[in-house]
Amino acid sequence: MSDDKSYSNIAALLIHVAKIDENYEDKEKEIIKKTLIELGAESSKIDKLISDASVIEENSNQILNFTREVKNAPESDKIRVIESLWKIIYSDDNADMYETNLMRRLAGLLYIDAKIMGDLKEKIKQELKK
Repeated sequence: MSDDKSYSNIAALLIHVAKIDENYEDKEKEIIKKTLIELGAESSKIDKLISDASVIEENSNQILNFTREVKNAPESDKIRVIESLWKIIYSDDNADMYETNLMRRLAGLLYIDAKIMGDLKEKIKQELKK
């Protein structure tokens, strides 16, 4: 990943998932910030990236725009984003049907094998239990 637009689109996807249960919390914002930094975004730009991403997310009526950046990312970045999506979903210890349905759709859009998706989900659930 290299440019701010890519990070904003990825952040928009993370925000979209965080908001789908209508309960967007600070701990989810922290997961989003940490993910962007792990992907290489500059710490000093994080708040602006998230602010831009919130606008993108609110003004978009489909997730295809957000997934394009992730789909074209290196596999390791793609896995990191998927893990962060699961962390956001399970940050309240619960995945509702909208969240799990969205992750199923994302698996297809991002060309992530169902088994890999399930393995990542279980990995995050185990990490969060510790």
